[in-house]
Amino acid sequence: MIVLAGFLKLIPGNFVRAFRNRIINIHPALLPSFGGPGMYGSNVHRAVFESSALVSGASVHFVDETYDTGRIIAQRCIDISGVKSPEEIAELVLNIEHQLLPYVIEKIALGKVFVENNRVRVET
Repeated sequence: MIVLAGFLKLIPGNFVRAFRNRIINIHPALLPSFGGPGMYGSNVHRAVFESSALVSGASVHFVDETYDTGRIIAQRCIDISGVKSPEEIAELVLNIEHQLLPYVIEKIALGKVFVENNRVRVET
């Protein structure tokens, strides 16, 4: 397993194919919204804030050949209806990220993450 945490470069396709469903990354928003090229760090939180979204969160996904489009393994969301700035969203989401990534790594290590019929299933 290869764990990326906010890795900003596109992984070469031949490398991704060699490690299919064994590379994961975390994204500071609820994919598929607010993902893709340029959607990292403060850019994500500013876009979420400016959209007037009421929730945000974090997503852990398998890495594929394009930015932020791999199958989602797990997500956690938080209410941001009362925030006053993108920085406030960033702080709230970072707390979620610190919980979510270790959770997914543990589930993978325990053999409780499965890809079936083009969907990811995580056993409790």
